Amino acid sequence: MRRLAALALLLVSALAGCGGGGDDRRKEAAHERLTVWIEENQPDRVRAARDDVADFTRRTKIPVDLVPLGDGELDSKVAAATRDGSLPDVMQITIANARAFADRGIIDPGAAKQVVDELGEQTFSARALGLLTSGGSVDAVPSDGWGQLLIYRKDLFDRAGLGVPDTLERVRAAARRLTRPGMVGITLATKGGDGFTAETFEHVALAAGCQLVDAGGAVSLDSPRCRRAFGLYVELARKFSPGGVQDVDRTRDTYFAGKAAMILWSPFLLDAMAGLNDDAVPSCPQCRADHAYLAKHSGLVGPLGLGDGPKAQFGTISTWGIARDAAPGAQAFVKYMLSDGYLRWLAVSPQGKYPVRAGDGADFDRYARGWAELESGTDRRAPLSRFYSAESIASLGEGVRSFQRWGFPQDQGDLVGAMSEREPVTEALAAAIRGDITPDQAAEKAQSAVKQLQESIR
Repeated sequence: MRRLAALALLLVSALAGCGGGGDDRRKEAAHERLTVWIEENQPDRVRAARDDVADFTRRTKIPVDLVPLGDGELDSKVAAATRDGSLPDVMQITIANARAFADRGIIDPGAAKQVVDELGEQTFSARALGLLTSGGSVDAVPSDGWGQLLIYRKDLFDRAGLGVPDTLERVRAAARRLTRPGMVGITLATKGGDGFTAETFEHVALAAGCQLVDAGGAVSLDSPRCRRAFGLYVELARKFSPGGVQDVDRTRDTYFAGKAAMILWSPFLLDAMAGLNDDAVPSCPQCRADHAYLAKHSGLVGPLGLGDGPKAQFGTISTWGIARDAAPGAQAFVKYMLSDGYLRWLAVSPQGKYPVRAGDGADFDRYARGWAELESGTDRRAPLSRFYSAESIASLGEGVRSFQRWGFPQDQGDLVGAMSEREPVTEALAAAIRGDITPDQAAEKAQSAVKQLQESIR
């Protein structure tokens, strides 16, 4: 009986051990599965991204659930996932989000630094790493970026005897000269509370020498240079631009219709401007015979300046943020997306994805060269070099390597991240454009709102 009892106890223990081990193995296998959020939601881009990720799975045997997010969904999704413990392992995020999420413990700077070190810090853009570094560590792994553009009608400028609009004074003079019935000098964003308007205004403000904060971190939106930026932007919008609210779609449609001589937009416009996307087709009179007319007759200006002063350009970087409690394969995934899967990822939308990792240790320029050969477009594919000059295409890379941003040089990335959720500057700007307040009052209103926001996050 004692032997039978001992045998039974041994059997129960063995079964319990097997059961526990099986659960552990199942948990480990489930934990190894990755969830990745991307801020790409156009069907063709999502398909291309899924193909890229499928290759990662074939190589590593690590399955990936790729989740595309809609425009403006990231913050609310992160907030909800933080509450219920369902954060993804990896997220595609902006530099502003990276700083904010790192401060809140959502992403792991240590994991990001390890990926950068293993890939080779020297292979990344120093500018990109600098903007993402806080407290001696990089918040997320930089992937690709773009710089804001002033796009202008070279044919109209040549006919009017105007030079390249590479300063704010020349932009204003050209807008005044070319505004006439059926044609506005410039179309630019005017919608309050809007990220597109925030990007456009920051580009103009940087060119005017306006900084969000001073060297000591104090908000400086009511400085003389910022007041001048508000005044110029309001003047362009009220006198030389279409009336009503202009957003991302309306500005594009106005330029595509041949009714604006200039537009402030990101490089994501370039493939559609060449007639490669059926969802946004140029409709100018000359475009009926040649859908690529605007691309062939438009010039691209990156950095803008004020008088003889230094020039500046707004830009942004897309990064990979690795969650604090990410599955073990998360770092391997990010390394893949910046090596074997890099060009496929850039090919999702080459015009707006310039590599910030130009190459690897064996060939420091391989990804930059590969990017130049990628084809853009949705319904039709073609390299940008078919429509734009070599100088214009080279300027896209120069913009990514040298662009500026409000707040980051002064270590105020957390403030920039908080502003992206509320956009207080654009609310004040829109009120001035409507005529509710003066440009000076808009600068003061923005100063007060941002100062209060800064104090609330300290």
